[in-house]
Amino acid sequence: MGVTALILAAGEGTRMKSALPKVAHEILGAPIVTHVIEAVRGAGVSRVVVVTGSGAETVEALLADADVAFVRQHERLGTGHAVMSAAEALGDAEGSLLVVAGDCPLLTAETLATLVAARTDAAAACSMLTACLDDPSGYGRIVRADDGSIAGIVEDKDLAPDQRGIAEVNTSTYCFDARALFAHLHRLEAGNTQGEYYLTDIVALFREEGLAVIGVESSDPAEALGVNSRVQLAEAACVLRRRINERHMLAGVTMTDPELVWIGSHVTIGRDTVIEPMTFLLGETCIGADCVLGPDTRIADSTIDDGCVVDSSIVVGSVLGSRVSVGPRAYLRPGTSMGDRSKAGTSVEIKNARIGAGTKVPHLSYIGDAEIGAGANIGAGTITCNYDGWHKHVTRIGDGAFVGSDTMLIAPVEIGEGAVVGAGSAISRDVPAGALAVERTEQRTIEGWAARRRAEAEDEA
Repeated sequence: MGVTALILAAGEGTRMKSALPKVAHEILGAPIVTHVIEAVRGAGVSRVVVVTGSGAETVEALLADADVAFVRQHERLGTGHAVMSAAEALGDAEGSLLVVAGDCPLLTAETLATLVAARTDAAAACSMLTACLDDPSGYGRIVRADDGSIAGIVEDKDLAPDQRGIAEVNTSTYCFDARALFAHLHRLEAGNTQGEYYLTDIVALFREEGLAVIGVESSDPAEALGVNSRVQLAEAACVLRRRINERHMLAGVTMTDPELVWIGSHVTIGRDTVIEPMTFLLGETCIGADCVLGPDTRIADSTIDDGCVVDSSIVVGSVLGSRVSVGPRAYLRPGTSMGDRSKAGTSVEIKNARIGAGTKVPHLSYIGDAEIGAGANIGAGTITCNYDGWHKHVTRIGDGAFVGSDTMLIAPVEIGEGAVVGAGSAISRDVPAGALAVERTEQRTIEGWAARRRAEAEDEA
């Protein structure tokens, strides 16, 4: 029997002070709830159901490609009620059912897998993830029976004097025997001051029936951290960033200051790559070996081969071959492909363009919707004029071509192999291979004009 996961993501998150649903806020470039889904997937879950409520349309749109099912909780009447809302959708579930809060991005796949295995091995009705905190105030405390099983959960406000010293807390992460849970779920009552159905009450119901409830203490207390405010969002981001950075450093990546490097959970990095401070690697990014990235660099959803240097630049949705040089202050936009040993230098912007092997765009140029062959040189200040107000047009530049500085290439236009374009030209017609193209207005020189103008200005004064 497979493992099913139910993720509770219906809360509004009023302490976030935001129009955005709490679980939609991002950590390292991905929504909070996405981190939770990835953790449960990594734990071997075959089916994921997400309970949405406040901002349901936003959350569901974010997860449209996540291969999850959705259940709407139209009234938010507590965690028990959230599970009740999913009862029909999960009525056929068998085996283990993970119930996880959607605002706990620090849960790991390893911990969740341990929680599932512990319940299965003990044939328990429920296994609960707990954590021991230095400051457990505000959390429900775990009361253990003499045999080490869970005897109950006492909310912070209800603690007896002799229970104040309990450091073990409930993390609101459970693994249930699905049949046992749904056989008892209807017995939950909303007899508390909040008028809500608490999932924690199921523990007492199981104990009354003589069903085993066991606790699994997390090895990392940070996993208990839920995100309920912007402060906690930043705290969770710090923990996750340090985990990810440590993993890469242990795998052979150098970070000159890991506290100033941000790497998304899907990023891969080759050995002996050096990452300088204020560098962000986000999304589906793959970095090769022996690269130098940063400082002050952002790379997202891009593939960068071995030996590349990206200095103080932005690279988004691009593919770089080996030993490519980018920056400083370059901007590679989506659709950019740079061949081996090519260069995009200082203050260069490239968009939806293929740059051939060994081609150099050294500085101060805009290259958009272009195909440039191998070994070409694009002079400073060159612009591909690709947009006519209605449509985008392509500029094609052949292998070994030389384009002089301050040139406008008015697309659609083609510069042939080995052709040369003189500096300061506005080229609107194709240039044959091996030809020279120069387009300039006739220079006029008026002798003595400057001296006369200065004299006139002095008379006027």
